[in-house]
Amino acid sequence: MNFSDFSKASQQFNQFSPEMKEQMMKMAKERIKEKMLKWLATPTFVVIGITLGAVIGALTACFGDISDRLSAIRDANPLYIIPALALGGAAIAFAYKKWGRWTERGMDQVFAVGLNKETDFPLVAIPMAAVSTWLTQLFGGSAGREGAAMQIGSALSYNISKKLPFENAAHIMLVTGLAAGFAGIFQAPMAATAFALEVLLVGHLELSALLPAAAAAFTACKVASVLGFHKFNVDLSSLLDASGFSASIFTNEGSLDGKFLVKLALMGILFGIVGGGFAKLLGLSQNFFAKKFPNNIKRIAIMGVGISALLLVFFQGRYAGLGTNLLDMCFVSANAAGDAANAVGTAAGTIDAVGTAAENVIGTVAGIHGYDWILKFALTILTLSAGFIGGVVTPLFAIGATFGIFIASMFGMPVALSAALGFAAVFASASNTLWAPILIAGEIFGFNCLPAFFIVCTVAYICNGGQSIYKQKKIRIKI
Repeated sequence: MNFSDFSKASQQFNQFSPEMKEQMMKMAKERIKEKMLKWLATPTFVVIGITLGAVIGALTACFGDISDRLSAIRDANPLYIIPALALGGAAIAFAYKKWGRWTERGMDQVFAVGLNKETDFPLVAIPMAAVSTWLTQLFGGSAGREGAAMQIGSALSYNISKKLPFENAAHIMLVTGLAAGFAGIFQAPMAATAFALEVLLVGHLELSALLPAAAAAFTACKVASVLGFHKFNVDLSSLLDASGFSASIFTNEGSLDGKFLVKLALMGILFGIVGGGFAKLLGLSQNFFAKKFPNNIKRIAIMGVGISALLLVFFQGRYAGLGTNLLDMCFVSANAAGDAANAVGTAAGTIDAVGTAAENVIGTVAGIHGYDWILKFALTILTLSAGFIGGVVTPLFAIGATFGIFIASMFGMPVALSAALGFAAVFASASNTLWAPILIAGEIFGFNCLPAFFIVCTVAYICNGGQSIYKQKKIRIKI
Protein backbone atom coordinates (compact mmCIF):
# COMPACT_ATOMS: atom_id res chain seq x y z
CA MET A 1 0.00 0.00 0.00
CA ASN A 2 1.47 3.36 -1.06
CA PHE A 3 0.99 6.67 0.70
CA SER A 4 -1.92 7.72 -1.53
CA ASP A 5 -3.85 4.50 -0.81
CA PHE A 6 -3.13 4.82 2.90
CA SER A 7 -4.39 8.42 2.88
CA LYS A 8 -7.63 7.43 1.15
CA ALA A 9 -8.20 4.58 3.60
CA SER A 10 -7.64 6.94 6.54
CA GLN A 11 -10.14 9.43 5.15
CA GLN A 12 -12.73 6.68 4.69
CA PHE A 13 -12.12 5.46 8.24
CA ASN A 14 -12.61 8.96 9.65
CA GLN A 15 -16.02 9.14 7.99
CA PHE A 16 -17.34 6.25 10.10
CA SER A 17 -19.27 6.85 13.31
CA PRO A 18 -17.47 6.37 16.68
CA GLU A 19 -19.45 3.15 17.27
CA MET A 20 -18.44 1.78 13.87
CA LYS A 21 -14.79 2.73 14.48
CA GLU A 22 -14.84 0.94 17.81
CA GLN A 23 -16.35 -2.16 16.25
CA MET A 24 -13.77 -2.20 13.46
CA MET A 25 -10.92 -1.78 15.93
CA LYS A 26 -12.28 -4.63 18.00
CA MET A 27 -12.49 -6.89 14.95
CA ALA A 28 -8.93 -5.97 13.96
CA LYS A 29 -7.63 -6.81 17.43
CA GLU A 30 -9.46 -10.16 17.40
CA ARG A 31 -7.95 -11.00 14.03
CA ILE A 32 -4.45 -10.09 15.18
CA LYS A 33 -4.95 -12.14 18.36
CA GLU A 34 -6.18 -15.11 16.32
CA LYS A 35 -3.13 -14.97 14.05
CA MET A 36 -0.76 -14.60 17.00
CA LEU A 37 -2.29 -17.63 18.72
CA LYS A 38 -1.98 -19.63 15.51
CA TRP A 39 1.70 -18.72 15.17
CA LEU A 40 2.43 -19.44 18.82
CA ALA A 41 0.45 -22.69 19.03
CA THR A 42 3.01 -25.20 17.76
CA PRO A 43 6.04 -23.77 19.66
CA THR A 44 3.95 -23.61 22.83
CA PHE A 45 2.70 -27.18 22.41
CA VAL A 46 6.28 -28.40 21.87
CA VAL A 47 7.55 -26.64 25.01
CA ILE A 48 4.63 -28.03 27.03
CA GLY A 49 5.27 -31.44 25.46
CA ILE A 50 8.89 -31.43 26.61
CA THR A 51 7.86 -30.42 30.13
CA LEU A 52 5.08 -32.97 30.24
CA GLY A 53 7.42 -35.61 28.86
CA ALA A 54 9.83 -35.05 31.73
CA VAL A 55 7.07 -35.30 34.34
CA ILE A 56 5.36 -38.30 32.74
CA GLY A 57 8.70 -40.02 32.16
CA ALA A 58 9.48 -39.72 35.86
CA LEU A 59 6.01 -40.95 36.85
CA THR A 60 6.11 -43.94 34.50
CA ALA A 61 9.62 -44.85 35.62
CA CYS A 62 8.44 -44.91 39.23
CA PHE A 63 5.29 -46.78 38.27
CA GLY A 64 7.21 -49.34 36.22
CA ASP A 65 9.86 -49.87 38.88
CA ILE A 66 7.26 -50.60 41.57
CA SER A 67 5.46 -52.92 39.14
CA ASP A 68 8.71 -54.85 38.55
CA ARG A 69 9.38 -55.15 42.27
CA LEU A 70 5.88 -56.45 42.98
CA SER A 71 6.17 -58.95 40.12
CA ALA A 72 9.48 -60.19 41.55
CA ILE A 73 7.84 -60.72 44.95
CA ARG A 74 5.04 -62.71 43.31
CA ASP A 75 7.45 -64.82 41.26
CA ALA A 76 9.42 -65.65 44.39
CA ASN A 77 6.30 -66.74 46.31
CA PRO A 78 3.64 -67.85 43.78
CA LEU A 79 1.98 -70.45 46.03
CA TYR A 80 1.37 -67.86 48.74
CA ILE A 81 0.42 -64.81 46.66
CA ILE A 82 -1.48 -66.00 43.56
CA PRO A 83 -4.29 -67.64 45.62
CA ALA A 84 -5.14 -64.13 46.89
CA LEU A 85 -5.91 -62.88 43.35
CA ALA A 86 -9.65 -62.79 44.06
CA LEU A 87 -9.11 -60.60 47.15
CA GLY A 88 -6.92 -58.23 45.16
CA GLY A 89 -9.56 -58.08 42.44
CA ALA A 90 -12.34 -57.36 44.92
CA ALA A 91 -10.21 -54.54 46.38
CA ILE A 92 -9.76 -53.05 42.89
CA ALA A 93 -13.49 -53.18 42.10
CA PHE A 94 -14.43 -51.74 45.50
CA ALA A 95 -11.91 -48.90 45.16
CA TYR A 96 -13.27 -47.88 41.78
CA LYS A 97 -16.83 -48.01 43.07
CA LYS A 98 -15.90 -45.89 46.09
CA TRP A 99 -13.42 -43.35 44.68
CA GLY A 100 -13.02 -43.78 40.94
CA ARG A 101 -16.50 -44.33 39.58
CA TRP A 102 -15.91 -42.07 36.57
CA THR A 103 -12.51 -43.53 35.66
CA GLU A 104 -13.12 -47.29 35.79
CA ARG A 105 -13.37 -47.61 31.99
CA GLY A 106 -9.63 -47.17 31.55
CA MET A 107 -8.64 -46.68 27.92
CA ASP A 108 -12.30 -46.39 26.93
CA GLN A 109 -12.32 -43.16 28.94
CA VAL A 110 -9.37 -41.91 26.91
CA PHE A 111 -11.20 -42.68 23.68
CA ALA A 112 -14.41 -41.04 24.86
CA VAL A 113 -12.49 -37.83 25.56
CA GLY A 114 -10.41 -38.10 22.41
CA LEU A 115 -13.52 -38.51 20.23
CA ASN A 116 -15.21 -35.55 21.97
CA LYS A 117 -17.92 -37.76 23.44
CA GLU A 118 -17.01 -36.60 26.93
CA THR A 119 -15.20 -33.59 28.34
CA ASP A 120 -14.27 -34.81 31.80
CA PHE A 121 -11.15 -36.84 32.63
CA PRO A 122 -10.58 -36.62 36.41
CA LEU A 123 -7.01 -36.66 37.71
CA VAL A 124 -8.05 -39.37 40.17
CA ALA A 125 -7.60 -41.70 37.18
CA ILE A 126 -3.84 -41.49 37.73
CA PRO A 127 -3.58 -43.05 41.21
CA MET A 128 -6.50 -45.38 40.55
CA ALA A 129 -4.92 -46.83 37.40
CA ALA A 130 -1.47 -47.13 38.97
CA VAL A 131 -2.53 -48.80 42.23
CA SER A 132 -5.01 -51.13 40.51
CA THR A 133 -2.37 -52.25 38.04
CA TRP A 134 0.08 -52.88 40.88
CA LEU A 135 -2.49 -55.10 42.60
CA THR A 136 -3.15 -57.00 39.38
CA GLN A 137 0.58 -57.58 38.90
CA LEU A 138 1.23 -58.49 42.53
CA PHE A 139 -1.44 -61.18 42.66
CA GLY A 140 -0.68 -62.62 39.23
CA GLY A 141 -3.35 -61.34 36.87
CA SER A 142 -2.27 -61.95 33.28
CA ALA A 143 -2.30 -58.34 32.11
CA GLY A 144 0.04 -55.60 31.01
CA ARG A 145 0.71 -52.16 32.42
CA GLU A 146 0.85 -49.80 29.43
CA GLY A 147 -2.84 -48.99 29.89
CA ALA A 148 -2.11 -47.37 33.24
CA ALA A 149 0.96 -45.57 31.86
CA MET A 150 -1.07 -44.09 29.01
CA GLN A 151 -3.87 -43.09 31.37
CA ILE A 152 -1.32 -41.32 33.57
CA GLY A 153 -0.03 -39.38 30.57
CA SER A 154 -3.36 -38.61 28.95
CA ALA A 155 -5.19 -37.60 32.16
CA LEU A 156 -2.42 -35.17 33.11
CA SER A 157 -2.07 -33.67 29.64
CA TYR A 158 -5.81 -33.37 29.02
CA ASN A 159 -6.39 -31.45 32.24
CA ILE A 160 -3.54 -29.07 31.36
CA SER A 161 -5.13 -28.49 27.94
CA LYS A 162 -8.15 -26.88 29.60
CA LYS A 163 -5.93 -23.93 30.53
CA LEU A 164 -4.71 -23.36 26.96
CA PRO A 165 -6.35 -20.84 24.59
CA PHE A 166 -5.39 -22.67 21.39
CA GLU A 167 -7.71 -24.35 18.92
CA ASN A 168 -7.99 -28.14 19.28
CA ALA A 169 -5.73 -28.02 22.35
CA ALA A 170 -7.58 -30.85 24.12
CA HIS A 171 -7.03 -33.41 21.36
CA ILE A 172 -3.44 -32.37 20.69
CA MET A 173 -2.49 -32.58 24.35
CA LEU A 174 -4.30 -35.90 24.76
CA VAL A 175 -2.19 -37.38 21.93
CA THR A 176 0.93 -35.81 23.49
CA GLY A 177 0.28 -37.34 26.91
CA LEU A 178 -0.57 -40.71 25.40
CA ALA A 179 2.72 -40.73 23.50
CA ALA A 180 4.68 -39.79 26.62
CA GLY A 181 3.07 -42.56 28.70
CA PHE A 182 3.73 -45.21 26.04
CA ALA A 183 7.31 -44.01 25.53
CA GLY A 184 8.05 -43.93 29.24
CA ILE A 185 6.94 -47.51 29.84
CA PHE A 186 8.32 -49.10 26.64
CA GLN A 187 11.33 -46.82 25.98
CA ALA A 188 10.36 -46.63 22.31
CA PRO A 189 9.69 -42.95 21.45
CA MET A 190 9.20 -43.32 17.70
CA ALA A 191 6.68 -46.12 18.16
CA ALA A 192 5.00 -44.14 20.95
CA THR A 193 4.51 -41.13 18.69
CA ALA A 194 3.06 -43.26 15.90
CA PHE A 195 0.87 -45.23 18.31
CA ALA A 196 -0.64 -42.11 19.88
CA LEU A 197 -1.46 -40.69 16.45
CA GLU A 198 -2.87 -43.96 15.10
CA VAL A 199 -4.85 -45.10 18.09
CA LEU A 200 -6.73 -41.80 18.42
CA LEU A 201 -7.39 -41.61 14.69
CA VAL A 202 -10.60 -39.65 14.05
CA GLY A 203 -11.02 -39.98 10.31
CA HIS A 204 -7.60 -38.37 9.74
CA LEU A 205 -4.19 -38.22 11.35
CA GLU A 206 -3.92 -35.29 13.76
CA LEU A 207 -0.57 -34.12 12.33
CA SER A 208 -0.73 -30.91 14.35
CA ALA A 209 0.03 -33.16 17.33
CA LEU A 210 3.06 -34.75 15.67
CA LEU A 211 5.78 -32.41 16.96
CA PRO A 212 4.42 -32.08 20.52
CA ALA A 213 3.88 -35.85 20.75
CA ALA A 214 7.40 -36.59 19.47
CA ALA A 215 8.94 -34.04 21.85
CA ALA A 216 7.06 -35.52 24.80
CA ALA A 217 7.85 -39.11 23.80
CA PHE A 218 11.61 -38.60 23.41
CA THR A 219 11.78 -36.59 26.64
CA ALA A 220 9.79 -39.20 28.60
CA CYS A 221 12.00 -41.96 27.23
CA LYS A 222 15.19 -40.13 28.19
CA VAL A 223 14.00 -39.19 31.68
CA ALA A 224 12.76 -42.73 32.41
CA SER A 225 16.09 -44.13 31.21
CA VAL A 226 18.11 -41.68 33.31
CA LEU A 227 16.07 -42.72 36.35
CA GLY A 228 17.12 -46.32 35.76
CA PHE A 229 14.04 -47.75 34.07
CA HIS A 230 15.28 -49.59 30.98
CA LYS A 231 13.51 -51.19 28.08
CA PHE A 232 13.38 -54.77 26.88
CA ASN A 233 16.03 -54.95 24.19
CA VAL A 234 17.29 -57.73 21.87
CA ASP A 235 20.21 -57.64 19.45
CA LEU A 236 18.46 -59.59 16.72
CA SER A 237 21.31 -59.24 14.22
CA SER A 238 23.71 -60.94 16.61
CA LEU A 239 21.25 -63.77 17.23
CA LEU A 240 20.84 -64.31 13.50
CA ASP A 241 24.60 -64.21 12.92
CA ALA A 242 25.16 -66.69 15.75
CA SER A 243 22.58 -69.00 14.18
CA GLY A 244 24.37 -69.03 10.84
CA PHE A 245 21.88 -66.69 9.21
CA SER A 246 22.64 -63.16 8.06
CA ALA A 247 21.06 -60.24 6.29
CA SER A 248 21.57 -62.19 3.05
CA ILE A 249 18.37 -64.09 3.81
CA PHE A 250 16.52 -61.06 2.44
CA THR A 251 18.18 -61.31 -0.93
CA ASN A 252 18.87 -63.87 -3.62
CA GLU A 253 21.51 -63.08 -6.22
CA GLY A 254 21.34 -59.37 -5.46
CA SER A 255 17.55 -59.02 -5.49
CA LEU A 256 14.79 -59.63 -2.98
CA ASP A 257 14.19 -63.31 -2.38
CA GLY A 258 10.65 -64.00 -3.62
CA LYS A 259 10.35 -67.26 -1.71
CA PHE A 260 11.31 -65.55 1.52
CA LEU A 261 8.78 -62.76 0.90
CA VAL A 262 6.01 -65.33 0.39
CA LYS A 263 6.95 -66.97 3.68
CA LEU A 264 6.75 -63.61 5.44
CA ALA A 265 3.33 -62.91 3.93
CA LEU A 266 2.00 -66.31 4.99
CA MET A 267 3.32 -65.79 8.50
CA GLY A 268 1.65 -62.38 8.52
CA ILE A 269 -1.69 -64.00 7.74
CA LEU A 270 -1.33 -66.34 10.72
CA PHE A 271 -0.24 -63.53 13.03
CA GLY A 272 -3.19 -61.47 11.79
CA ILE A 273 -5.61 -64.26 12.62
CA VAL A 274 -4.13 -64.68 16.11
CA GLY A 275 -4.19 -60.95 16.89
CA GLY A 276 -7.61 -60.35 15.36
CA GLY A 277 -8.95 -63.44 17.08
CA PHE A 278 -7.62 -62.21 20.41
CA ALA A 279 -9.34 -58.82 19.99
CA LYS A 280 -12.62 -60.44 18.92
CA LEU A 281 -12.67 -63.02 21.70
CA LEU A 282 -11.71 -60.40 24.28
CA GLY A 283 -14.73 -58.29 23.34
CA LEU A 284 -17.07 -61.29 23.35
CA SER A 285 -15.69 -62.54 26.67
CA GLN A 286 -16.01 -59.13 28.35
CA ASN A 287 -19.62 -58.80 27.22
CA PHE A 288 -20.48 -62.37 28.26
CA PHE A 289 -19.09 -62.12 31.77
CA ALA A 290 -20.48 -58.62 32.27
CA LYS A 291 -23.96 -60.02 31.60
CA LYS A 292 -23.30 -63.17 33.61
CA PHE A 293 -22.06 -61.24 36.66
CA PRO A 294 -23.48 -57.67 36.52
CA ASN A 295 -22.01 -56.84 39.93
CA ASN A 296 -18.36 -55.83 39.35
CA ILE A 297 -17.14 -56.92 42.78
CA LYS A 298 -18.78 -60.35 42.57
CA ARG A 299 -17.54 -60.88 39.02
CA ILE A 300 -13.91 -60.10 39.74
CA ALA A 301 -13.95 -62.08 43.00
CA ILE A 302 -15.59 -65.20 41.55
CA MET A 303 -13.52 -65.19 38.38
CA GLY A 304 -10.41 -64.35 40.39
CA VAL A 305 -10.71 -67.63 42.25
CA GLY A 306 -10.91 -69.56 39.00
CA ILE A 307 -8.09 -67.63 37.32
CA SER A 308 -5.75 -68.06 40.29
CA ALA A 309 -6.45 -71.81 40.28
CA LEU A 310 -5.63 -72.02 36.56
CA LEU A 311 -2.46 -69.97 37.02
CA LEU A 312 -1.23 -72.36 39.70
CA VAL A 313 -2.24 -75.51 37.82
CA PHE A 314 -0.36 -74.34 34.74
CA PHE A 315 3.18 -74.42 36.09
CA GLN A 316 2.70 -72.34 39.25
CA GLY A 317 2.38 -68.91 37.72
CA ARG A 318 4.22 -69.30 34.44
CA TYR A 319 1.48 -67.26 32.73
CA ALA A 320 0.97 -64.74 35.52
CA GLY A 321 1.73 -61.06 35.13
CA LEU A 322 3.11 -59.28 32.10
CA GLY A 323 4.58 -62.22 30.23
CA THR A 324 8.12 -60.83 30.22
CA ASN A 325 9.32 -64.19 31.59
CA LEU A 326 8.12 -65.80 28.37
CA LEU A 327 9.77 -63.10 26.28
CA ASP A 328 13.07 -63.63 28.07
CA MET A 329 12.83 -67.38 27.48
CA CYS A 330 11.92 -66.87 23.83
CA PHE A 331 15.10 -65.05 22.99
CA VAL A 332 17.33 -67.04 25.34
CA SER A 333 15.91 -70.15 23.63
CA ALA A 334 16.49 -68.62 20.22
CA ASN A 335 20.09 -67.77 21.11
CA ALA A 336 20.84 -71.24 22.44
CA ALA A 337 19.07 -72.87 19.53
CA GLY A 338 21.14 -70.81 17.15
CA ASP A 339 24.40 -71.75 18.86
CA ALA A 340 23.54 -75.47 18.78
CA ALA A 341 22.37 -75.28 15.18
CA ASN A 342 25.44 -73.36 14.11
CA ALA A 343 27.70 -75.98 15.62
CA VAL A 344 25.86 -78.80 13.84
CA GLY A 345 25.71 -76.83 10.61
CA THR A 346 29.42 -76.09 10.68
CA ALA A 347 30.16 -79.77 11.04
CA ALA A 348 27.74 -80.69 8.24
CA GLY A 349 28.72 -77.73 6.10
CA THR A 350 25.15 -76.90 5.02
CA ILE A 351 22.54 -74.30 5.89
CA ASP A 352 19.89 -77.05 5.77
CA ALA A 353 21.62 -78.76 8.69
CA VAL A 354 21.59 -75.47 10.58
CA GLY A 355 17.86 -75.14 10.09
CA THR A 356 17.18 -78.75 11.05
CA ALA A 357 19.22 -78.49 14.23
CA ALA A 358 17.50 -75.25 15.14
CA GLU A 359 14.13 -76.93 14.80
CA ASN A 360 15.22 -79.86 16.97
CA VAL A 361 16.28 -77.74 19.92
CA ILE A 362 13.30 -75.34 19.93
CA GLY A 363 11.30 -75.77 23.07
CA THR A 364 13.94 -77.67 25.00
CA VAL A 365 16.67 -75.10 25.58
CA ALA A 366 14.76 -72.67 27.75
CA GLY A 367 11.44 -74.42 28.17
CA ILE A 368 9.37 -72.75 25.43
CA HIS A 369 6.43 -75.00 24.58
CA GLY A 370 4.06 -75.09 21.65
CA TYR A 371 1.08 -74.40 23.91
CA ASP A 372 2.56 -71.36 25.70
CA TRP A 373 0.92 -68.89 23.33
CA ILE A 374 -2.57 -70.34 23.63
CA LEU A 375 -2.49 -70.52 27.44
CA LYS A 376 -1.23 -66.94 27.73
CA PHE A 377 -3.87 -65.97 25.17
CA ALA A 378 -6.72 -67.53 27.18
CA LEU A 379 -5.59 -66.41 30.63
CA THR A 380 -5.10 -62.81 29.49
CA ILE A 381 -8.63 -62.71 28.07
CA LEU A 382 -10.06 -64.14 31.30
CA THR A 383 -8.09 -61.70 33.45
CA LEU A 384 -9.26 -58.63 31.53
CA SER A 385 -12.84 -59.95 31.25
CA ALA A 386 -13.00 -60.33 35.01
CA GLY A 387 -12.26 -56.63 35.43
CA PHE A 388 -8.62 -56.59 36.46
CA ILE A 389 -6.79 -53.38 35.56
CA GLY A 390 -3.62 -53.11 33.52
CA GLY A 391 -3.00 -53.37 29.84
CA VAL A 392 -2.79 -55.87 27.05
CA VAL A 393 0.19 -54.90 24.90
CA THR A 394 2.95 -56.72 26.80
CA PRO A 395 0.93 -59.96 26.99
CA LEU A 396 0.37 -59.58 23.24
CA PHE A 397 4.13 -59.35 22.77
CA ALA A 398 4.51 -62.61 24.69
CA ILE A 399 1.70 -64.31 22.77
CA GLY A 400 3.17 -63.20 19.46
CA ALA A 401 6.74 -64.23 20.28
CA THR A 402 5.79 -67.68 21.59
CA PHE A 403 3.46 -68.24 18.63
CA GLY A 404 6.30 -67.16 16.35
CA ILE A 405 8.54 -69.86 17.81
CA PHE A 406 5.67 -72.36 17.44
CA ILE A 407 5.44 -71.77 13.66
CA ALA A 408 9.16 -71.16 12.99
CA SER A 409 9.88 -74.71 11.88
CA MET A 410 6.78 -74.72 9.68
CA PHE A 411 8.32 -71.99 7.55
CA GLY A 412 11.97 -72.90 8.05
CA MET A 413 12.59 -69.53 9.70
CA PRO A 414 15.32 -68.62 12.19
CA VAL A 415 13.82 -68.98 15.65
CA ALA A 416 14.85 -65.50 16.82
CA LEU A 417 13.50 -63.82 13.70
CA SER A 418 10.21 -65.69 13.86
CA ALA A 419 9.74 -64.76 17.54
CA ALA A 420 10.52 -61.10 16.81
CA LEU A 421 8.12 -61.04 13.86
CA GLY A 422 5.35 -62.48 16.02
CA PHE A 423 6.15 -59.98 18.76
CA ALA A 424 5.39 -57.06 16.43
CA ALA A 425 2.77 -58.51 14.08
CA VAL A 426 0.33 -59.85 16.69
CA PHE A 427 0.45 -56.42 18.34
CA ALA A 428 -0.28 -54.80 14.96
CA SER A 429 -3.22 -57.08 14.33
CA ALA A 430 -4.80 -56.91 17.79
CA SER A 431 -4.41 -53.13 18.18
CA ASN A 432 -5.37 -52.37 14.56
CA THR A 433 -2.30 -50.14 14.19
CA LEU A 434 0.46 -50.39 11.61
CA TRP A 435 3.34 -47.94 11.99
CA ALA A 436 3.72 -48.25 15.76
CA PRO A 437 4.36 -52.04 15.65
CA ILE A 438 6.86 -51.65 12.80
CA LEU A 439 8.73 -48.92 14.66
CA ILE A 440 8.70 -50.68 18.03
CA ALA A 441 10.18 -53.73 16.33
CA GLY A 442 12.99 -51.56 15.00
CA GLU A 443 13.58 -49.85 18.33
CA ILE A 444 13.68 -53.14 20.25
CA PHE A 445 15.28 -55.54 17.77
CA GLY A 446 17.27 -53.16 15.57
CA PHE A 447 16.48 -51.80 12.13
CA ASN A 448 18.46 -54.31 10.05
CA CYS A 449 15.40 -56.53 9.64
CA LEU A 450 12.94 -53.68 9.08
CA PRO A 451 11.81 -54.99 5.63
CA ALA A 452 10.68 -58.24 7.22
CA PHE A 453 8.81 -56.43 9.99
CA PHE A 454 7.17 -54.14 7.43
CA ILE A 455 5.86 -57.02 5.33
CA VAL A 456 4.63 -59.17 8.21
CA CYS A 457 3.00 -56.31 10.14
CA THR A 458 1.30 -54.97 7.01
CA VAL A 459 -0.19 -58.37 6.13
CA ALA A 460 -1.21 -58.98 9.76
CA TYR A 461 -2.85 -55.55 9.92
CA ILE A 462 -4.84 -56.26 6.76
CA CYS A 463 -5.85 -59.77 7.89
CA ASN A 464 -7.13 -58.95 11.38
CA GLY A 465 -10.78 -58.78 10.35
CA GLY A 466 -11.10 -55.13 11.38
CA GLN A 467 -10.83 -56.03 15.07
CA SER A 468 -9.16 -54.03 17.82
CA ILE A 469 -8.50 -54.45 21.52
CA TYR A 470 -9.59 -50.81 21.84
CA LYS A 471 -13.37 -50.82 21.55
CA GLN A 472 -13.71 -47.37 19.99
CA LYS A 473 -10.79 -47.79 17.56
CA LYS A 474 -12.87 -48.65 14.51
CA ILE A 475 -11.85 -46.16 11.82
CA ARG A 476 -9.28 -46.96 9.18
CA ILE A 477 -7.87 -44.76 6.45
CA LYS A 478 -9.58 -45.76 3.21
CA ILE A 479 -7.52 -46.14 0.07
